Amino acid sequence: MRFVCRNFGLSDLPRRGLAPHDAPLEVLLLDIEAELSIWEEGRMVWSEVAFPVAELAYHLALWLQSPAVGQEGFELDSMQADAGLIRIVGSDEGWRIGSNLTPGFWTSPVAWDVLVAEIKQFDRSMREGVAAMGIEPSFIPEV
Repeated sequence: MRFVCRNFGLSDLPRRGLAPHDAPLEVLLLDIEAELSIWEEGRMVWSEVAFPVAELAYHLALWLQSPAVGQEGFELDSMQADAGLIRIVGSDEGWRIGSNLTPGFWTSPVAWDVLVAEIKQFDRSMREGVAAMGIEPSFIPEV
């Protein structure tokens, strides 16, 4: 299982009349978007074209830093969408990723260390995409 980010963009920042260095945190988190897809065994199993990847990276970093990490699941409570845009749940078989946008979709279960490694790879990819737009990604906590 892996996350793939591509086609980064700023959805509303120019319309708001803001430059990235002037934008408040919540605006950056919402406005930095990319196509986010989830792949398993070489095939795409889920995709969203304009996903708030900075917001996802921000909340995943906070989740990995929480005292309950590895014991409780994750649910992205986005500022612009209903809770559950991305969900990570644990079971006896391993950790799965799903979305309330597609209720029947869940990835195959993976071990905790595989999930964490993939979240770290997603974080690196997101930071590279943000930096390529000329925005310093330091507003996202380190994973």
